[in-house]
Amino acid sequence: MSVLFSPLKLRDVVVRNRIFVSPMCQYSSHDGFPTDWHLVHLGSRAAGGAGLVMVEATAVAPWGRISPADSGLWSEAHGEAFASLTGFLRSQGAVPAIQLAHAGRKASTYAPWRGTGQVSEVAGGWQPVAPSPLPFAEGDASPRELAVAEIASLVDRFADAARFARLGGFEAVEIHMAHGYLLHQFLSPLTNKRTDVYGGSLENRMRFPLEVAKAVRDGWPAHLPVFARISCTDWVEGGWDLPQTMEFVRRLAAIGIDLVDCSGGGAVAHVKIPVGPGFQVPFAAAIRKEAAIATGAVGFITEPEQAEEIVASGKADAVFLARQLLRDPYWPLHAAKALGVEVAWPVQYERAKG
Repeated sequence: MSVLFSPLKLRDVVVRNRIFVSPMCQYSSHDGFPTDWHLVHLGSRAAGGAGLVMVEATAVAPWGRISPADSGLWSEAHGEAFASLTGFLRSQGAVPAIQLAHAGRKASTYAPWRGTGQVSEVAGGWQPVAPSPLPFAEGDASPRELAVAEIASLVDRFADAARFARLGGFEAVEIHMAHGYLLHQFLSPLTNKRTDVYGGSLENRMRFPLEVAKAVRDGWPAHLPVFARISCTDWVEGGWDLPQTMEFVRRLAAIGIDLVDCSGGGAVAHVKIPVGPGFQVPFAAAIRKEAAIATGAVGFITEPEQAEEIVASGKADAVFLARQLLRDPYWPLHAAKALGVEVAWPVQYERAKG
């Protein structure tokens, strides 16, 4: 029996297999609304056999987008605009999920194929906000430091975004606390230099992300799961690291977060990361063992046998695939064949199953 192709139950949601589509920014939204591109892009991965399909980092406020072309979820209209997409994902047997995000100081940047750096206000950008007025990269404008009242309003915005996600038919939400975006900026001592209750000690640096997690969990239906994506390390001495992550994840578990999506890096520029096949899987394994919470493994997971070993050996409960699913939207169907597992194909494609 293949563990990779066995169901995974998270609260009342049963995912047909352990292959999850990572949230991947497409820079193809209009005023935060999804387009036909999202339907085709994400729909093909559902038809390709993935168990859970997650929409890209979706901003809880217009100024929280990574780029002006990013996905947004700051109104009921935005939530309702996803209904046809989530309906199609379900029709193909996949669980529809969405990542709730705020880019913080890494907001207002160009789509990768349009250039690098920040988009000026004249060109349709905006001044980013952050826990502290520290720019991400040389040449970036300094972000504006958030006031305490603004932090409280952002907690509400995350909770509202979760409510809008439910209007759109999503069955799981993930809170983006990784890759140097706003919630990670509060966690890391490299990016959070505040001297109030939101900075300094680990307890204070965790405060805002934990407030967000509690607000989302309390407002999300009790029978549906909430995930958190975390950078388990900054890969820099003196930064956010695995011991701090462990304490944070235990607090998330106590709040009722159901799965931790274990990634790394992104807090500061020009960091040397030891990239290689499965290089972040040990984070998922350690957190799953020591914090007693379900985990997802990420990072250069490309081969069926590799993915099978990760979940079968108990290193993670699921694998999140990104680039490999860009190369091959039907990777799960091909992986099943490679592992000798019989899975259903879309009836329209059965003639090619052979």
